[in-house]
This record gives sequence, C-alpha cells and structure tokens, in this order.
Amino acid sequence: MTTLSTHSHQISSVDVLAPIFKASGDPLRLEILRVLRRDTFGVLELSQLFDMRQSGMSHHLKVMHKAGLVEPQREGNAIFYRRPLHLDNDKPTDLTIRQIFEAVDRAPLPAQLQEKIESIRDQRADQSQAFFSRHSEQFREQQELIAAFDLYAVPVADMIRKRTKKKHWQTALEIGPGEGGFLPVLSELCDHVVALDNSRDMLAKATRTCIDEHLNNIDLIEGVTDTLLARGDAFDLVVANMVLHHVPSPADIFLDAAALMNNGGCLMISDLCRHDQIWAKENCGDLWLGFEPEELTAWATAAGLKAGEQLFIGLRNGFQIQVREFWKTQLPLR
Repeated sequence: MTTLSTHSHQISSVDVLAPIFKASGDPLRLEILRVLRRDTFGVLELSQLFDMRQSGMSHHLKVMHKAGLVEPQREGNAIFYRRPLHLDNDKPTDLTIRQIFEAVDRAPLPAQLQEKIESIRDQRADQSQAFFSRHSEQFREQQELIAAFDLYAVPVADMIRKRTKKKHWQTALEIGPGEGGFLPVLSELCDHVVALDNSRDMLAKATRTCIDEHLNNIDLIEGVTDTLLARGDAFDLVVANMVLHHVPSPADIFLDAAALMNNGGCLMISDLCRHDQIWAKENCGDLWLGFEPEELTAWATAAGLKAGEQLFIGLRNGFQIQVREFWKTQLPLR
C-alpha cells in the first residue's frame, strides 16, 4: 500500500511539471522568455520582434501563461507580458520555471533581435519625449494631477538627510529632474550634482531653477544614462523621482544606476505603485501604470543592489507612492 501511494505521489509530481516542459519545448517560446528577462512587452511589440502575426503570438503567450512561464500585465487598453514576479523555490513547478529562466539567460540575445528591442525602446522614448515637448509649460500641473511634488519630494529628502548623518555625499546624480524642484535639496547635501534629462525643454526649466536658487554646484546634461557611462562618471547618490513610469525600460535604470554608483552608494527611487487609472497615460505622458514593489526589488537584485528602507504613501485620489532606497554592496548602518 505504501509503495502504491508513493508511486502515485511521484506520478502527480511529474504530471504538474509536464505542461511546463511542453510549453517551453519550442525554440520561439524560449526566445520570448529570453527577451522578457528584464523587459515587459506588449503582444504587438512581441509580434514585431519575431516577425509574426499577432494572433499567432497571442496563441504562444496563452500557452505559456497557462503553464506559468509568463504573466499578463494590463497597461491601459493593451496587455503586456512579463516573467512571473513570485516564484517559490519550495514548489517543484516554480523551481523548474526558475531553472528554465536561468538556462535561457546564459546565452546572449542575437544581435538582430537586440537591435529590434532597442528600436522598440526608442519608439517608447520618442513617445515620452514628444509628450514633454508638447506640455513642458504645463509640466507641474500635469504631474500634480497624480501627486503634488511635496508629497514625494519631502519624504525622499528626509530619507537622504537621515543617511547624511552617517554618510557624506560627495557626488549625486538626479535622473529626470523635471523643472529642477529637487535640485536645491541635492545642492545643499552634496558637493557636486549632475542633473540628467533627455528633454531640452525640461532642462531649460531646470536651468532657470538653478539660476533663481543660486545653485552653483550643479551640472545640467542633456542625454541618457549611457551618456554618463561613456564619460566614466561615478556617484555616491542617484535619485529618480517619479521617473520610472516615463522611461522605456525601467529595469535598465537600475542596471545603469548600479554601474554609475560608487561602492556603498545609494539609489533613491520614488514612483507610483501599480494602479488602473488609464487617464494618466494620455494626460500625464505615463508609459507604465506604476509598479509593484516586488518589481523594483527584482530589478534592483538583478543589478546587484540591496533593498534598504521603504515608505508607502497613500493619496486621496487612489494613487499610492513608494519611496525606496537600494544600496550597492553594503547596507548602511541603522
């Protein structure tokens, strides 16, 4: 009786693994998993990447979703797909899925596929940049439809000041400074500050803020993080306030920030938690409807950063802001 029971248990364990191997036993589906390593793509984007009809791509994604290899994420009226956020190593199915991910990640993406991914990112970046060019005069009003500046800027500043008691920030980088509202804080707390934005219109506004506030230790640079990586810059502190939901590949911000940070450096992020208020895309130029905290943690971990303090702020309009810190190699003393 014991032998039959054990045998039956083994069969059932194998049975739950079979759909995973069946769903992943296709070269195209393995390629899809590879491109979803850090990025989230829509069905139409994936169809473009692999030169196939949308109906065919939808079928592949449906099979992969049923097997637990991908999960859908609604962004406005479109469905995007990503790798599952929650995998439990104690579950045979999740452990198997994780092992499949690790196996496909060992091989680099073909150059042609990588070029197509960059093209999609460029399309997203152009969309975001065009919005800010059209609405630069109404930037503050547009952003405050979601959250007033002080609601996230003050907690971020407080968290940085708390760390300043034990750590001196020599160099700081703010990614996407907007009108420059947070630059006075960084100018006060850091010896030298770089403000980086890919929008010339927004940099012009940040420049005016620096002049009006007599901020003499700030360099304003038009470009993206690759611009600074090419220069070999390094920073003790990197700040991105309400930026991630505007960038084409949020996961890359973590990778680039880690590469730009000195050992023991800190990345401060404030951004929206995941929400379903679609109007933010059209009215505020958002590419993404916020992020689950686990997403940020996963991206940070993949970039070699360790999560530190976190704060969640609920707003009356239904949005929630997350303020997070991530450290390179070592966590600070509490």
